[in-house]
Amino acid sequence: MNGEDKILVCTHATLRFAFESEDLDVESFNDSVLAIDEFHHVSVSENSRLGDLLHNVMRNSNVQIIAMTGSYFRGDAVPILTPEDEAEFDKVTYTYYEQLNGYTYLETLGIGYHFYQGSYLDDGALDAVLDTTKKTIIHIPNVNSKEATQVGKHEEVQKVYDIIGEWESQDSETGLELVIDKDGVTRKVANLVDDDPTHRAKITKYLSEVAREDIDGVDIIVALGMAKEGFDWPWCEQALTIGYRASLTEIVQIIGRCTRDSYNKTHAQFTNLIVMPNGTSDDIQISVNNMLKAITASLLMEQVLAPNFTFTPRTSPDQKAKAGEVFVKGLKKPPTERVKHILATELEDLTAAVLQDTQVQRAAANGHTGEYMKHLQSKIIREKLPGLSDEEVEVTRQYLASNLAFKTAKITEDGNKKFITMANSFVNLDELSIDLIDSINPFQRAFEVISKK
Repeated sequence: MNGEDKILVCTHATLRFAFESEDLDVESFNDSVLAIDEFHHVSVSENSRLGDLLHNVMRNSNVQIIAMTGSYFRGDAVPILTPEDEAEFDKVTYTYYEQLNGYTYLETLGIGYHFYQGSYLDDGALDAVLDTTKKTIIHIPNVNSKEATQVGKHEEVQKVYDIIGEWESQDSETGLELVIDKDGVTRKVANLVDDDPTHRAKITKYLSEVAREDIDGVDIIVALGMAKEGFDWPWCEQALTIGYRASLTEIVQIIGRCTRDSYNKTHAQFTNLIVMPNGTSDDIQISVNNMLKAITASLLMEQVLAPNFTFTPRTSPDQKAKAGEVFVKGLKKPPTERVKHILATELEDLTAAVLQDTQVQRAAANGHTGEYMKHLQSKIIREKLPGLSDEEVEVTRQYLASNLAFKTAKITEDGNKKFITMANSFVNLDELSIDLIDSINPFQRAFEVISKK
């Protein structure tokens, strides 16, 4: 930088090195804007150099910080920011619902789970969901995961090729492999599992320079740890992921690979293949637990996708609702400006935190609602938003409970009346009350799905 430059684009690593330089102090960045993409790489861990950098900048400079991420979650249990640092930011949530509404071509996004028994390679599981006519990314399972076949990652790729069709040849210049599918059409396949340096260099160069610009450049990508975060292939129509993914961030990143707007698609599809319960009681317990987590992640994604509702205390039977507004009897009004701000900016994050919480999940699995569930919800609010009074916590909790109920509810119309189905309750929307909402198990639908054959 020569003192006249206005914009600098760099990697996270370069940013860290810049702030660690002895010739550069934090104040040198005063009166500038620091925009950090993929912000979920920040953490409060003492080993996070990016987290230390950010905390230092916030405390010792007047830098304007813009934090951007496709998913405000990490793959571990470490928070991204402390509650005190997080409170310094104004939050803007841009949902998939809003994103799709702004697109020209892509209209719908499907998120599904396909359960199978045995091996995903041998019992037709992958074959059942793979459509070779669509531009596809296939993520095979980690070699140490329960879903891995134990034959080795390279051998698994060859078996995936067998499911696609018949391997024909490999282009020595690009690294692409040609596979004739079962319709007799030659498909160009990029193997990102092969970590040979020469092959990896060829194929990544081709994908970045040719395939992202030419729709006919590649048809199918087979990957393990790559083609997730930051990978740009706008033609992708479907993402097939084998195995339960512990990180919601990873799920969101993979889904993002197929949600670019492109003229070749009106629908994008993410499908997660998960092994069904089979074998000993221990295996069944692990598998059911994995399915529950996967469906919980699905519920989380639904809250990202769905239009947001606005909840308002019902004070009169003659109240007229605006679009997206729901009246709730017994719902308290926000008592302070801070609660109003929380309801406007933090409600979705709190909803996600409750759905992810293992103690809440266990309580729901055991049929707990009412006071115990209210206690757990209040506990999460206090942890995420320290310093609230008991009244502020309870009012926030009521709106949180309402949001949870509506994320897993179905609204129907009959004449001039609207009805809502929450778990096993069918209620006239005009009669909705906070007491009823607190009696609902927000995971009921997930349990109903799991109980089906």
